[in-house]
Amino acid sequence: MSTSDRQDADQKYLQQRQLKRGAAGWILLAGLGVAYVISGDFAGWNLGLAEGGWGGLLIAFVLMGIMYTCMVFGLAELSSTLPAAGAGYGFARRALGPLGGFATGMAVLIEYAVAPAAIAIFIGGYVEALGLFGLTNSWPVYLVAYAIFVGIHLRGVGEALRLIFGITAIAVVALVAVVIGLIPHFSVGNLFDIVPDGSPASSAFLPMGISGVVAALVYGIWFFLAIEGVPLAAEETADPKRDMPRGIIAAMLILVVFGALMLVLVPGAAGSEAMSTSDNPLPEALRLAYGGNSILAEFVNYAGLAGLIASFFSIIYAYSRQLFALSRAGYLPRWLSLTGKRRTPYWSLIVPGTIGFILAAATGNGGLLINIAVFGATVSYVLLNLSHIVLRKKEPDLPRGYRTPGGVLTTSVALALAAVAVIATFVVDVLAASITAGIFGAALLYYWFYSRHRIVTGAPEEEFARLAAAEAELKK
Repeated sequence: MSTSDRQDADQKYLQQRQLKRGAAGWILLAGLGVAYVISGDFAGWNLGLAEGGWGGLLIAFVLMGIMYTCMVFGLAELSSTLPAAGAGYGFARRALGPLGGFATGMAVLIEYAVAPAAIAIFIGGYVEALGLFGLTNSWPVYLVAYAIFVGIHLRGVGEALRLIFGITAIAVVALVAVVIGLIPHFSVGNLFDIVPDGSPASSAFLPMGISGVVAALVYGIWFFLAIEGVPLAAEETADPKRDMPRGIIAAMLILVVFGALMLVLVPGAAGSEAMSTSDNPLPEALRLAYGGNSILAEFVNYAGLAGLIASFFSIIYAYSRQLFALSRAGYLPRWLSLTGKRRTPYWSLIVPGTIGFILAAATGNGGLLINIAVFGATVSYVLLNLSHIVLRKKEPDLPRGYRTPGGVLTTSVALALAAVAVIATFVVDVLAASITAGIFGAALLYYWFYSRHRIVTGAPEEEFARLAAAEAELKK
């Protein structure tokens, strides 16, 4: 095939795999970032109270908050420098080469494919708690949730992002209502009502000792999990060099504030012991604080469902864009990246959605799926922070729309904490971490023996890497 024929073939290939540009500004991006994570304020984080007590979860929250904040600053720089749908995979591809890029992309994909399944289980729990439809088994809820929200994404990204923003706004109002409702009932003593278990260094503050802090790290992550997905919208953003840093940093600030308020006020009003096993901690805290049901508790229960839906809905967007980018570049089967008339990657939406529904229906275990998602996430965090450090060293003159405060020192802090978090996933759930490590290892074997020979050189992330190599050659 001649050079011109090859270029024509590449152009036709990419025309069948185009996303809708200019669909989001920084405010929608900030809303997307909050939507990814906001379900973590409504359910899941409180399970960390059973692992480390309030003090252990507080330390975990602070450590993981530092990790995410430092990483977000690095991602703000990377996304303004290399704005492509591949996001984390694209950053690592440029910094660490094809294998590093694929490994990062797969870790992110595992996180985003599994997290909606866990959230679907929590949605089912909220629906059952509300007594809706007389359900005693939640699998129909999982099916309907996936069908509706994958369907909305298939209609178009602009419509999906605006709806996500609206649902997220309802959830934010609910969190504000929880804060106002629980402040009068806050008592410091409620935070420390878990009896110490006698572990080394155990106390009222750390009832499970130092080991409890390590075990709680996974649940500290749940307050922020998936914020790193904002750069996946780069190709659909009006001005990624300006909008990406603004959007992701604004989202992170909002999440830190709400996470801290929930961590203090919910167990502070209802007791850490009671909240440590709750499936819907916010409305339950209001019921315990007010001595029974109330209009406020009912509102938060319904709005909590909106928060879970916001994260479920938005992470569907994230997994589709990560899968789309890996497929478009040839790392995964190319048919997965085909887009329709509305410029939506339909197979990238449908295939992981089907897998997620099967996981939710087969396991019904949100905790197990959280741990699987967190393992994928922490592996990707190690590689993302390493990518920022390597790119700063390898390409210091690369034009950057934003520069990370503190430079590589900031992302080095995030890298160290991410490595600790990877280890913590094995402490909390060896089975979940081992299953995920096995899937990750199988994916790397697939890359090594098959897909690395089928990479599409014209894909944006590969083009970035090719231009970098050419520039380096010219400088010799």
